[in-house]
Amino acid sequence: MTAKSNEGSAPVRTLFEPVRLGPITLKNRIIKAATFEGASPKGAVSDELIAFHQRVAAGGAAMTTVAYLAVSPDGRTDRHCVVLGDEAVPGLRRLTDAVHAAGAAASAQIGHAGPVANARSNRAASLAPSRRFSPSGTLTRAVSDDDIGRITEEYRRGAANAVEAGFDCIEIHLGHNYLLSAFLSPKLNRRTDQWGGSLANRARFPRQVVSAVRDVVGDKVAVTAKLNMADGVAGGFWMDESVEFARLLESDGALDALELTGGSSLSNPMYLFRGEAPRREFAATLPAPLRAGFRVVGSSFLREYPFEEAYFLPYARQFLAALTMPLILLGGVNRLDTVESAVGEGFSFVAMARALLREPDLVSRWERGVSDAGLCIHCNKCMPTIYSGTRCVLVGGNASH
Repeated sequence: MTAKSNEGSAPVRTLFEPVRLGPITLKNRIIKAATFEGASPKGAVSDELIAFHQRVAAGGAAMTTVAYLAVSPDGRTDRHCVVLGDEAVPGLRRLTDAVHAAGAAASAQIGHAGPVANARSNRAASLAPSRRFSPSGTLTRAVSDDDIGRITEEYRRGAANAVEAGFDCIEIHLGHNYLLSAFLSPKLNRRTDQWGGSLANRARFPRQVVSAVRDVVGDKVAVTAKLNMADGVAGGFWMDESVEFARLLESDGALDALELTGGSSLSNPMYLFRGEAPRREFAATLPAPLRAGFRVVGSSFLREYPFEEAYFLPYARQFLAALTMPLILLGGVNRLDTVESAVGEGFSFVAMARALLREPDLVSRWERGVSDAGLCIHCNKCMPTIYSGTRCVLVGGNASH
């Protein structure tokens, strides 16, 4: 298959031939998207975490993405997140060595959880552009100018440590209403200073971080960003602004690719996942006193959207039309012909998550011509397993072992 791409006038290569991502070469165009692995107890890199990514690497994906690596203790989603400090480097080096030995590249998703952080678990106030109540029932603290300077430097140090740990790519989290995404959201960012108001002001902090990461890593590794196309929340970040923000990132020239996503971990996570909403399974992970309350609010928090193959494709096409930089399509990709069609349209890479939880070797079976569709049924019962080792519950045993 050959087709024109947004990388220039050259034809798109065959799906399973090497392709460049900035300064690195990937063996094909399929990337394992970040899914929190639930395998870093108290923030430690475990053998289970390494095995999780080793399986994906051995299964044929060109690159596997480690999620979620916090740039600071107050940037963790909870106390079980790995923080990208000096002490994490040896364990993460073991992980990247294992991934490389299995034939794939390794990407580090880095970020600050901001208002998504569990303040009770972290024993530290959650940060946000403006004060608001967090899902844990605590009040967030609005970040100061000093916080913004500190966090920017923490991104810089975290990225440098990720390079030291052997990662081939840094993915900056600009989605799902984590801190940088929250700054982009008109709903969450009510500031009246230089960091709020107009899109140019709301974009200032995210752009500053992206530039800082590129400055510190240079051309040693690829740098990408995971960007919300839409928050899926009334009054939130939406396509008109997200396309314009993507143009700003392209003009800055600091990124090698954009991975396009959507949804809010604060208010509407199913906008990202689509398909069945696992309310009963999610409620079972909560402490008993909270379960009754979740029965009341669960249907509004975990809304149900019909699953469609490549459900973000109509949104992503608008970015393809507006940009020349490489784009990574994400969202409900389960079939080989979907990947081929997306690459034929001009998307440089396709990212997959749930399909590879169900079948870590799906990509290699596609390459061998053994199958053309994954077995994932989008029941989303993998979502609540992030607290005990992320896995497909339809596969025997724990996929993190």
